Amino acid sequence: MFDVIVIGGGIAGCTTAYYLAGDGVDVLLLEQYEVNALASGANAGSLHAQIQPEPFVDFGERWARRFLPAIPFYAESLSMWYDIEAILGVDLEVSRDGGLVVAANANDMNFLEAKAALEKSVGLETVLLTAAELRDRAPYISKKMVGGALCSIEGKANPLLATPAFAAAAKDRGVVIEQGQRVTEIRRLPDYYEVQCGNRSYRALRVVNAAGTQAGNIASMLDGKIEMQSFPIQLSVTEPVSPLIDHLLYFSSEMLTLKQTKAGTILIGGGWPAVLDKQQQPRVKGSSLYNNLLIAVRTVPAVAAAKIVRTWAAEVNGNQSWLPVIGEMPGSSGFFINYVPWMGLSGALAASRITASLTQGHKPPVDFDIVPFRPG
Repeated sequence: MFDVIVIGGGIAGCTTAYYLAGDGVDVLLLEQYEVNALASGANAGSLHAQIQPEPFVDFGERWARRFLPAIPFYAESLSMWYDIEAILGVDLEVSRDGGLVVAANANDMNFLEAKAALEKSVGLETVLLTAAELRDRAPYISKKMVGGALCSIEGKANPLLATPAFAAAAKDRGVVIEQGQRVTEIRRLPDYYEVQCGNRSYRALRVVNAAGTQAGNIASMLDGKIEMQSFPIQLSVTEPVSPLIDHLLYFSSEMLTLKQTKAGTILIGGGWPAVLDKQQQPRVKGSSLYNNLLIAVRTVPAVAAAKIVRTWAAEVNGNQSWLPVIGEMPGSSGFFINYVPWMGLSGALAASRITASLTQGHKPPVDFDIVPFRPG
């Protein structure tokens, strides 16, 4: 019998287990494949805090105002990311270079101005840049861009290093990690939960659902629902090149993120759709690759000289509100959700610290409202 079973061996599950064990809780973590095998290890490593350009363009100001409670949440999570290397004693290639959104025309600048005003209303400072200021801060940007907006608290981390580091730290704190254990059934009994994995069963007083793209399926085992969908998207990485891109870079009206790693490789993404094959596995879509690279070169012309060495597809979880879902599932006392859509790496540390506190019946150590994130 454990105090808590955490379901999911991605960044959410491993950080939840880490914080729980640090509080003296006896934890079992169950992962159906291997730790960091899915989205947590296949994402681009961006650390976001600002309103993302794509949903703001797609859904408008009404959507953005509903999203505003998430900005203090992400800002807190990023501040935790910038301290975590010293705490863990591990290099996770965390950097805080700022998130830069570039604009190609006056309409794009008007869009950035409206977005910055909303962000400022909840305490996130985004600095608008003229064309000259953009050239000064980011000389690698195409001269066709007319300006931009810089969010200084954004940055990046290495997702291939982060989750394994937290898993190792959680083990050091006494967490038991069982890999290759796919949850097939969850039963709520009078005094505890029983979690079935094939012919093996585990018991705990409480359960945390941190299963990422499978979080909806796990919740449904107790007749619960989470607003979520799974989407196949793709990313590309170049060969190592000389230092070029200083920021986490976005395009205001096109799907694009660009960043350069510590090793010199350039990650090119932005959420371009991949496809699912007959086995429902994500596969690269040629037209998405073409258009993603076209916009990348349009934004940073020097990228054209870098050779692409790999393009891969992965499933990510999301929802239309883009709001995290964190807390106890209605109707299932002792069963908690830790689900951060779209920007799971960015929000993982705050979400997991909050979840660990709630699971123990404690008030989370944050100074922002978490009510908008409650399940249901």
